[in-house]
Formats: sequence, C-alpha cells, structure tokens
Amino acid sequence: MDAFLQNNRLDHVSRVMSSHPSYLEHFLRTQQFVLRGDGPLPYDYRHLIAIMAAGRHQCSYLINLQKGEFLLQGGDPSWLQGLRSIPGKLQDLYEINKILAHRPWLLNKSHIEKLTKGDDNWSLAEVVHAIVLLAHFHSLSSFVFSCGINEELDNVTGHHYKENIQDNSKNLPSPPSSPSIVGEQEVGVETLMERMKRLSEKSESYQITQEELSKRFETVETQSAELAAAPQRSSSVLDSDIGLFIEDPTFIYQDFAKRGQLNDIPTFRVQDYSWDDHGYSLVNRLYNDVGNLLDDKFKTAYNLTYYTMGTHNKVDTSRFRRAIWNYIQCMFGIRHDDYDYNEVNQLLERSLKTFIKSAVCYPERVTKRDYDRVMREFKHSEKVHVNLMILEARMQAELLYALRAVMRYMT
Repeated sequence: MDAFLQNNRLDHVSRVMSSHPSYLEHFLRTQQFVLRGDGPLPYDYRHLIAIMAAGRHQCSYLINLQKGEFLLQGGDPSWLQGLRSIPGKLQDLYEINKILAHRPWLLNKSHIEKLTKGDDNWSLAEVVHAIVLLAHFHSLSSFVFSCGINEELDNVTGHHYKENIQDNSKNLPSPPSSPSIVGEQEVGVETLMERMKRLSEKSESYQITQEELSKRFETVETQSAELAAAPQRSSSVLDSDIGLFIEDPTFIYQDFAKRGQLNDIPTFRVQDYSWDDHGYSLVNRLYNDVGNLLDDKFKTAYNLTYYTMGTHNKVDTSRFRRAIWNYIQCMFGIRHDDYDYNEVNQLLERSLKTFIKSAVCYPERVTKRDYDRVMREFKHSEKVHVNLMILEARMQAELLYALRAVMRYMT
C-alpha cells in the first residue's frame, strides 16, 4: 500500500521485492528520500541523473520510468533528447557516472576536484547526492536484469507482468544463455548445508595467517576473472532513444585482477576504509540523514533470513549470505581482511558465481533464462534475496570508492 501511495502505481520492482516486506520498506524509504526528499539537488536533476546512471547498463525499464518522473517534476522535455541537450553541469558528471558504473577503483580525488571547480561547479553536498543517485540506479539495474523484470504496461514497449515470475520468459525472446551457466550440474541444497555446517565446526578451532588469507582472496579474485562473461546482446539499444544517454559504450567492466600495475591500484581493504567506520558518517555529514537510510537498507539485505533453504527449515544461512556479499565486493577489488575467501569456493558454485558476476558487472547481458537456470532448488523468494544482495553489496562497493575519493579530496 505504501509503495502504491508513493508512486500512484505498484511498479514491477516493488512487486518482485514484496516477497521481502521488511527490505521493501527500507528500499522505498531510501528511494523516496533521494528522489523526492530534502537534498541539495533540484528534483529535475535527480531524475536526469537516474536516467544517466541506468543508461550505462542500457536499462530501458528504469530509463523510461525516470523519464516519466522527470516530466512530472516539470523537467524541460528538450533535455530528454540526450546527453548533448542537458546542462553543462550535468554533462560534467558523466565521467564519474561511467567510472563508478564499471570500474569504481579508478575514481580518485581529482574527479571530485574537477566537479567542484570551474564555472558550473558543484558543491560537495551536491556531489555526494549525485553519487548516491548514481550508485542506487547502477545497482538497481543489476536487480532489474537479474530478476528478468519487464517494462511497465503503460510504457510504449510494455509487456504484461505475469504474477508467477516463472512465466515471464514468454514475453521476451531470450538470447542463448552463456555457455558457462548452461552445462553445469549444481550440487544440491543438502550438500551446501553440509558444507556450511563443516565450515562452522572448523572455524571455531582454526587460525589462518594474514598472509594466507590474503593469498586466498587473490585466488578467488583470479578465478573470477577466468569466468566467461555472458555474451553481448545486439547493439540495437544503442541506436534507439536510450542510446542518446550513453557515451563511450565500449567502456565496460574489466576484471580487477587484470588491472595492470598492482601498485597503481592496490586492493581496497575494508579495514582501512569501511562503510561502518568511515563512509556512513561522511555521507551523513554532507547529505543529511541519507547515511541512516542506506545503513538500514544494507543491514536488512545482509541479515535477512527466514532460516530456510529450498525445502529445508531451521537453516543458518549466514555463511552463505556472507560468501555472496564478499564475493560481489571482491570483483571490485574490495577485501575483508578477517574473511577466509576459501569459503566462497566451498559455498558458491561456478554456475552461481557466473550468474552473480554477470548480474553485478554486465547486468544488461543477463536474461530471464539465466535466472531460471541458476539455484534450481531454491525458492523464488530466495533467489530474489540473492539478487537483493547483488544490489546492495554492489551499491556499497561503489559508495566506498566514491566516498573515499571525497574524503581524500577534503583532506
């Protein structure tokens, strides 16, 4: 009901998220705040930034929704003719948009400095508001594609949304799935539960050196780089009106493990700059209250559990959830020093890793078919939960890099 009253519609994202009401509440509250609450950026700017962000992943679903919102806020229709038609101040944001969406580790204080100097300069509060919007809509694109969500009916290219998501694939012809997802036998939920149990028994009596932990992180990182990315879809999107909001489409994710000179871009250690100790307070200081909302949303997605796995009850899923979260952030070069990355290999199968990597790094290539084929023994709501963690862990990773750059600029 709240979702409906907020938007005068129940959009498909809310409907899919509604299998997790406690999360949906935090999600809507945050989205409502960054788009319509108090904040330094004018309302039309906010929706245009959302369009720019969704454009990096060619997410027509979000672009079309945000175009509607932009016009409702009295936005100038001529701005919707593409990046060339928008104010210079917004054009200046595009570089950060691009880097944050695909290779956030390249973001540094000079990018922040560039925005805050010059004619159409940004205040730091505006920069932080923009960064939160960009990260929100990049990661929401991951969620939309990984759940196979289609356009709303009242949009021109709209498709029916079937209440049972499994039927959704009838609407869109899916391109063939990436080979790495297809031909693989998954281990069952029971095997997974046994492995979790073994790991918790083992960890109580088991100490590993920091050096060994670091090696294990690098192993997982290198293995991730070896996973085949899903094939690209046809480029018809770039010729359509969505293409007007995409510049430099060849700039895409590149594996962090292959980033060239290691000492130029070291691994991001959460112990040196974490959300809890650093990011949260900085974002709250520069953009009032948003830190609390984001923090609640991260924690809810991370801690969400009904103690079920497939048909099993009373299961402690915390290890599985942590493996997914840390694996997602590992692809952005973020390392949790106290975590044994061997657990990722124990608990996440290759097919699930491939799905996660595609959803996080190349969401526009993920199809409904990929969603149906992965985690076959899981309930639909459990798969949605995995996709929520993809959304939140990715968003947190982008914010960590961006807020660290802001902090370095300030000091």
